[in-house]
Amino acid sequence: MSFIENILKAVVLDEAIITEKAALSTTAFRIRLKSDSIRKANFIPGSFLRMGIGIGNEQVSMKDKIRSYSVWDINKAEGFLDVAIATHSSGIGTQWVKDCQVGDAIYFKWKKGNFLADETADSYLLLGDLSALSHLYMINRTIGKDKQVASIVYSPVKSEQFPDIDGSTPLDFYELPENPSQEIIAKLREIAPTLKGKKMAYIAGDSRVCVAVNHFFRKELKWETKQIKTKPFWNPEKKGLE
Repeated sequence: MSFIENILKAVVLDEAIITEKAALSTTAFRIRLKSDSIRKANFIPGSFLRMGIGIGNEQVSMKDKIRSYSVWDINKAEGFLDVAIATHSSGIGTQWVKDCQVGDAIYFKWKKGNFLADETADSYLLLGDLSALSHLYMINRTIGKDKQVASIVYSPVKSEQFPDIDGSTPLDFYELPENPSQEIIAKLREIAPTLKGKKMAYIAGDSRVCVAVNHFFRKELKWETKQIKTKPFWNPEKKGLE
């Protein structure tokens, strides 16, 4: 293990233990992490974890050792949290989630960012692919039950999608190919006029879809920038922290 990795483990990152691993669908897994530091976390719904899943693997570059994953659920009283990880790619994240076992140690750091739950709107549009599903579930649970919520969650195969932590499926699933920007925008033209009051959109997943949909909201619908929260979770031309 390199000197930098030892510093990361000792000073920068918190340690957690994998206590559960379960298949959620044909291509997604739930990983439960337990740590005393989770009990003390100043958690804001919509936060991420920076996970050092490649630490100790000398064949992987430093930028590829770190992956960001949404916190799907957290129990501070018992000191654990859940993440949901899709396995579409052939990268280090996919390999790690397939190989990891209960009892393994994992190193992480909190990352809040700007894709956090905001309860101030009256109506919401939640949009993303499988990589964003657990995050959208967290947002949906946090904004309150009295809000109007429209959603588009898509994947090439519907069986890849999975229910929320309580077994419910509150979001609308669509079977669409990768990068279905035009199909999504056509659907948004139907949905957008039904949204009432103060509106807000959460757009996540494939960077190509994020860019196209963000442009649609700003240019065609004339939404203000502060109404649109966008988070590209992955880019087909990039990996790791590039």
